[in-house]
Amino acid sequence: MSGSTWRRVSRSERCPVCQRSDWCMLSGPEGDPTAAICPRVESPRRAGEGGWLHVLRPGKRPAARSISVPLDDGPTADFANLAAACERALHAEPFRLPRLVESLGLSAESLQRLGVGWSARHGAYTFPMRRGDGTICGLRLRSPSGAKYAVRGSRQGLFIPDGIDATGRLLVCEGPTDTAACLDWGLPAIGRPSCNGGTRDVVAYLRLHRPAEVVLLADADAPGQRGASVLAAALLAYAAAVRVVQPPPPSKDARAWRRSGAEAKDVLAAIDAAPRRQLRITMSNGERRYG
Repeated sequence: MSGSTWRRVSRSERCPVCQRSDWCMLSGPEGDPTAAICPRVESPRRAGEGGWLHVLRPGKRPAARSISVPLDDGPTADFANLAAACERALHAEPFRLPRLVESLGLSAESLQRLGVGWSARHGAYTFPMRRGDGTICGLRLRSPSGAKYAVRGSRQGLFIPDGIDATGRLLVCEGPTDTAACLDWGLPAIGRPSCNGGTRDVVAYLRLHRPAEVVLLADADAPGQRGASVLAAALLAYAAAVRVVQPPPPSKDARAWRRSGAEAKDVLAAIDAAPRRQLRITMSNGERRYG
């Protein structure tokens, strides 16, 4: 595929894998691509920092389903020191953070709680990704134009802010900016790397903190809903109760919901209205118990 010409997806030509109109790349005839690079849906073949390569059958649109890919836990860069250096670089240029705050519609405080930094080498803002135990395992990059990728050698991980109480109700959403939106509402939240990723680290985090309830705040699209449903099923063994909510239309994610004027009371009302999912165990005598 190295000789192929790639183009960005658009509203008129969405990604056939995740059905979104941003981030992804396409190759082949317009309207009937032969390949896609998608950062949201995994495949057995990684395409550098851009995502995963999906080879498409002519005239066919593949179902947007996640394939579990084992991640390399081998030698990596010292991402903790790199993240700290990027934080220092951000504050060395006082205009950087205000520009990001203005473009995202989020508070500087919430972004800083997530360890936001700046990488001059990449020309992008940085967000540390962490394992479930809090260890930094990579850096997510976000260019000023909104393109998202990662520092080479990064392992996908969670976006975990400083200073949250994860023992009560904990929100799990997608990405660092949705996490920051929840923090702006005053709600404890962590972010997974994508709608399909991070399950292992979310489980590890829950086992450490034992929240009373987990709320998955999913993107309001088909991949986001499918990913949340899969994660909810996996988390039932580790959380007393799980709920799944999504922003009301026309908001597509938590950040858009906040920018639309939603307040914490609106989010809490949506959470309280969502059904609680609990692990049901049927005993040998027919008795049902809930974990």
